Amino acid sequence: MSGWRVAVQPGATVVSPNPDVVISFDLEGRLKTFFCQGTLIKRSLSSELHARRSVAGVRRRWRIGGGERLDIFERAREVAVQAQRDATKSAEPTLRSLFAERLSASERWTPERLSAEEGRFARAYAPISILPPDQYGAIVVQGTFGCSWNRCSFCSFYQDRPFELRSTQALTRHLQSVVELLGDDARARRSLFLADGNALVLSNARLRPLFEASRNTFPGRPMASFVDVFSGEKKPLADFVELRSWGLEQVVVGLESGHEPLLRFINKPGGAEAAVDFITTLKAAGLRVGAIFMVGVGGRTFADGHLQDSISLIERLPLGRGDTIYLSPFVLHHGSAYADDAAREQIEALSDPELHDQQSTFTSAARRAHPQVQVARYPI
Repeated sequence: MSGWRVAVQPGATVVSPNPDVVISFDLEGRLKTFFCQGTLIKRSLSSELHARRSVAGVRRRWRIGGGERLDIFERAREVAVQAQRDATKSAEPTLRSLFAERLSASERWTPERLSAEEGRFARAYAPISILPPDQYGAIVVQGTFGCSWNRCSFCSFYQDRPFELRSTQALTRHLQSVVELLGDDARARRSLFLADGNALVLSNARLRPLFEASRNTFPGRPMASFVDVFSGEKKPLADFVELRSWGLEQVVVGLESGHEPLLRFINKPGGAEAAVDFITTLKAAGLRVGAIFMVGVGGRTFADGHLQDSISLIERLPLGRGDTIYLSPFVLHHGSAYADDAAREQIEALSDPELHDQQSTFTSAARRAHPQVQVARYPI
């Protein structure tokens, strides 16, 4: 195809009419990503558009809505239509039908139809507040709502919902809605994430129907989920071994810090000793671990203690190949308990250079301590 590049991948169709424009579509034919002259735009399952662009080393992120969103949907569709015509004319015969099938599916997604995915998403899910970065492409099974603790001063993700487990009937309806929403694109999603926060705090007896229904609906995929130290440490090793046998492969744990005074300030139960013991249990059960540390939390008041004690904790964690240390830059939510406490205690936030230095120090220390462990930034 002269002037065109089309790649048919297992999880997407990628179309590029010129080096400045690259568009990908999911296996249902819906817009997935749109790269244009240095700006990358991603469409969520609810058809929100999230854009990012780096200028002079500064990364800017924003949402695209209104008429501009519809224009982007239409432009992507037009590119798919034109690529289909060119592919049909000039592609190798063995590829022609495959190109035509993938691209004709994209042609059917008009801007209005793509915008209406917002409604289908809302019927399948309550708002999904947060996922680990390596699970953004997972099939999210919202078997529980909220967080069992929900009192960390810095967190406002689950303030709008109580912690509860879906009933068996509600779970069945939810899974069917997810099947319908994803369509063929489910084939491209290779893992399951059990949401919301702290889902694994529930007893295995209560979790079993959730695991079974998820596996039966989306078989053959590894599972991951969140849990906190103070919640998860109540489970014995045998329970995590059982969860591993049901398909759980990764547990993501919000440690936040190894500095006990800071943990008390942010109202986060647990602590360094409990974290080491808990993660030792998870590793003994054969599970991969994602350990989250917050960068910049506690501002200048806690900076030295947070950095020193967190690095000490990182060095003691029994992590290895397949595990991840997530470094999450702290985001202040105005109106949160943390914001009120910080104002009362006159805690100054780190400047951007100080935040960068703390992130760099964390990263270097984590890589020295665990050369086989991935160290990844976890933006909120």
